Order: sequence, then C-alpha cells, then structure tokens
Amino acid sequence: LSTNILTRFTSTTMIQNEDLRALKNYVTAQDAVQYDHLSPGTILIDLTHSNLKQRHIEIRFDLHDSIGFLRDRIHQKTGTPPSFQHLQIKIRGDPTTILSEIPPNTDNDMKLGYYSLVSGVHVVHCVDVDPHSGSRGGRYEDVSLVEKYRMTEEEYNKRRGTLRDWERKQKAKDPTFSLAKHAKQHREMVEAQRQAKLGLPLPKGFEWDERNKRVVRIEEEEEVVKKHEKQSHKDPLLLKSVQLFGLAFKNCS
Repeated sequence: LSTNILTRFTSTTMIQNEDLRALKNYVTAQDAVQYDHLSPGTILIDLTHSNLKQRHIEIRFDLHDSIGFLRDRIHQKTGTPPSFQHLQIKIRGDPTTILSEIPPNTDNDMKLGYYSLVSGVHVVHCVDVDPHSGSRGGRYEDVSLVEKYRMTEEEYNKRRGTLRDWERKQKAKDPTFSLAKHAKQHREMVEAQRQAKLGLPLPKGFEWDERNKRVVRIEEEEEVVKKHEKQSHKDPLLLKSVQLFGLAFKNCS
C-alpha cells in the first residue's frame, strides 16, 4: 500500500527533497522481487468497486480459485451480492483499459488462471449493477450523510462530569483559573519532568522533591500572598494575617 501511494505521488511530482527521494528509494527498493516469495499458483490482486472509494490492496487468491469464489470475496468486502457484480479485469495504473468483462451470473466455474492474472499487474473492478444498492451515492463511506446527535448549549451546561463542569469547579476554587493557563502549566510540568528524567537542570519554578521522588512546582511566596488576599478579602481578620505574613516575608528577603 505504501509503495502504491508513493509511486502515484512521485509519478506526477518531481521530487526536490533529498530525504523524500531517499525514502522513495528505500520503499521501492524491493519492488522488482516483492512477489518472488509467493508459492506457485498464488496471486495478489487489487479489488475496486464502482460505488466505493476504498481499494482492497493485494488480496490473496489461488489461480485454481473460481470466479464464483472471487465474487464471494467481493461480496464480503463490498456488500454487493454476486448476482449484481459485473466484473472487469484491468491493468493497475490504467483504469480506462478493460482486458476482460465478466457479466453477472456468467463464468462462475471458470478458474482465475484462465484469465492469466498476474500479481501487481491486474486489478479486478466490480461494477455494482443493483439499482437499489446500499452503496450508491456514498452511503457506505460519506459520513456527512449520517444524521448526527447535536446537544444544545443549555443541555451541555446542565451536564455533570464534562470539561465545562470541571472548569466551573476550578474557577470556584481559583477565580484566575482558565483552560489556557491550565494547559500552559501542564506543558511546563511535562517539560520539567522530561528534563529531570534526562538529568538536566530543572526550569525556573520547579524543584525535585526527594521525599516523593517527583518534580514539583515552586509557588512564589508573593503569589501565595496575592492568592490568599483574594480569597480572604471578605474576612478582615484573615486578611490582616495574610498582610502580616507578606510583610514578614519582605523583611526576611
């Protein structure tokens, strides 16, 4: 699959990037011998479908398998019953050239070997002739056709255990809380933990807690004072205590 994608890309695009050119050479290095390991009589064939974008890459068959068996495999993978399969044998990379056509309910006993199928060369394309096929109009693949559940803002606000509910609870504890601030602090902690793991000096604002064997954030004393002042502005006694603590801290420093 990777080879097919890369080949289609590079066949129409001049590669200027040296790394991409090296990647192409690596991926395609064994292309000439990639089917040499197959046992005699085994073939790998791509299967495509008229109503589907999906492409089933290198499906394994035996040259002694019948067209009826091939139809059953296509039915399993695409949902199109054998009686509605008009098969076309094509050349990989040339979808306009049709080598053979096998209408529905014909040649079911014929062996694949009769059509001289070759691994990596031929593609079997299924044309779905069912006028009521479930795969018509992208109904098997186009997710935009699926009706999606939508929740109103009012309903979401009432829910418990959601991100918004968690954010409300955090703001009740700390009025300065925001998701952006939380995300920033999380990134900083992850980076500090990474540096600790590598044995590097920790960023400013972090230290190693030897007792609990983990990185912890150092909260500046001035920030602690400001936080307590906000939380204690309704309690004059508590506010006075916080202010005295802040004054003591400044004198000590």
